[in-house]
Amino acid sequence: MTKLIALTDDLKKYFIPAFERKAKSITGVNVEQFTSYTDVLIIIEGSSQRQVSSIAQHLIKRLKEKKIKAIGVEGVKEGEWALLDYGEVIIHIFDSETKSFYDLEGLWADAPRIDLSEFDPAIEPKGD
Repeated sequence: MTKLIALTDDLKKYFIPAFERKAKSITGVNVEQFTSYTDVLIIIEGSSQRQVSSIAQHLIKRLKEKKIKAIGVEGVKEGEWALLDYGEVIIHIFDSETKSFYDLEGLWADAPRIDLSEFDPAIEPKGD
């Protein structure tokens, strides 16, 4: 069983916009003890390439409003796999087929997961 760790207030700003866009699935993986290039991976699954692009654009916009700019952005227009690099947090947004092919959750199976249970899908997340 994968260990769950608490969602910190500092990380919520990355998750809230993703939940606002009704992604198919969202996983937070704490990789700080496994790699030096980032602390957290957020893996988001969209139901279509159009939704992948929409989620990515929404995240970029909402984080920019909080004065958080991406170090790098890839694949937003294509919509199969968008990557948003915020340094300590890297966000991967996949369509279902691409997510299944790359299986990042499987790659990081030993890494603790971030407990996202406070984001009940039946309740509309509130912005801050």
